[in-house]
Amino acid sequence: MNNPILKGFNPDPSIVRVGDDYYIATSTFEWYPGVQIHHSKDLVNWRLVSRPLNRKALLDMRGNADSCGVWAPCLSYSDGKFYLVFTDVKRFNGSFKDAHNYITTCDTVDGEWSDPLYMNSSGFDPSLFHDDDGRKWFMNMVWDHRPGKNPFGGILLQEFDPKAGKLVGPITNIFRGTEAGLTEAAHIYRRNGYYYLLTAEGGTGYEHRMTFARARNIEGPYEVDPNGYFLTSVDNPDLALQRSGHGDIVETPNGEIFAVHLSTRPLPGLKRSPLGRETSIQRAEWSEDGWLRLSHGNNQPQAVVDAPDLPPHPWPQAPARDEFDSTELPDHYQWLRTPFPENFYSLTDRPGHLRLYGKQSIGNQFETALIARRQEAFCFTATTCVAFEPQTFQQMAGLVCYYNGQKFHHLYISHDDDHGKHIGIMSHSDGEVTDLEYPLGNYGSGSERVVPVPENAPIYLRAEVRFAELVFSWSTDGENWQPVGDTLDYSIVSDEAGRGEGASFTGAFVGMCCQDISGADCPADFDFFSYEENQS
Repeated sequence: MNNPILKGFNPDPSIVRVGDDYYIATSTFEWYPGVQIHHSKDLVNWRLVSRPLNRKALLDMRGNADSCGVWAPCLSYSDGKFYLVFTDVKRFNGSFKDAHNYITTCDTVDGEWSDPLYMNSSGFDPSLFHDDDGRKWFMNMVWDHRPGKNPFGGILLQEFDPKAGKLVGPITNIFRGTEAGLTEAAHIYRRNGYYYLLTAEGGTGYEHRMTFARARNIEGPYEVDPNGYFLTSVDNPDLALQRSGHGDIVETPNGEIFAVHLSTRPLPGLKRSPLGRETSIQRAEWSEDGWLRLSHGNNQPQAVVDAPDLPPHPWPQAPARDEFDSTELPDHYQWLRTPFPENFYSLTDRPGHLRLYGKQSIGNQFETALIARRQEAFCFTATTCVAFEPQTFQQMAGLVCYYNGQKFHHLYISHDDDHGKHIGIMSHSDGEVTDLEYPLGNYGSGSERVVPVPENAPIYLRAEVRFAELVFSWSTDGENWQPVGDTLDYSIVSDEAGRGEGASFTGAFVGMCCQDISGADCPADFDFFSYEENQS
């Protein structure tokens, strides 16, 4: 099987087997609804089946900064129901994180999850371990904001009382990590009288790695595997999978063991990864001295792994083109932060169209009318057709390649007194905004930076991405296309651009947006949206 198994922005995988079914939960950060859960029967083919945090009682991220929100969920199964623990991080910059941890449960993975139980706010990356004796243990890393202290202060352990719905008893720091530092993402497993503790270390960039330690008592002391780190891409820039770490393990009914982990595929020749942190899988096995290690003999991730001894179970492929003929938004789309998307989009106000009502400016951290899907390949073409009649420069709608509020390319339709209805490009990169004066090139006479387009007519918009290059184009009929501006640097739509890999944790999306900072809620009607992957 080929890695990654979950392409595009799907980091921090937590895996659980229930009978013959496998489920992986991944982080969603500021994208709503929160947490993606994929389902597989064979560990090769996966389908999205649930985004559990889908109402205000479970998640409200309005005001959360970029790359905050839902960090590192842990999915487990016990007592006939699923348990999901997660963090909602409210702050990123500065000394503090304000990371609130919760537990929610459900009898079925795709059902209505319970209102959350608040656990603590001492750190992030929580997990829940169900011990053989019926006791349940909650873990999270502890964030130490004090000057001069290691902010990654170790792994805290406390008992969870499901009847009381809260943490009880003493809090123990069970593991302070190795010299790699930045110890987080703890999971515990029990085998042959040992508790095995798996953590992520080294940060989520190019120094990332996974570490195993073990102890006879759940509270420690834990000894680290003398063979070194369980998995890492450190010091091997030739590996196809980089930044590898933060993961979980699962065992099949016939005893095969697999580790899932995050990894990235940087653009060729660049340390930039628009696809974000994806989920990959590796074979593992227990050594004679009782440590879990990768089966191929070293700790470096492989791009191709032998499939498990399970019957193949492919799923139907989603269509490349969405016509918006249903009253439900296709599940590969998400929006930002708010639990109230009905305030800005409708599939019924104009049947056969996705209507977006213009809201606050792109990059706003409370409410933006932006609906998008993940980029899952290096090369793709995204196309839409939008009916939009702006009356002022404050109204804009169009096609966007979006990482976050600081890193995007936006092909928009707007209106002003000088040009009437027109197309332009707004880009934001590395902290610098370039919008109506973006150097697109010359059109017609003079040095205008916008393209006039017909009034009272729908406009087709297209984004063609080839690795680190983006070309926007437009059409009146969907057949004859005209490029807009010069080739753009698409690599800015990546983790490593801007503030860098340690400050950005999501991935590239492409989709539709509409803003109206006049407050008039001017609507834009999108007739369809297509996303087609290309080989080059």
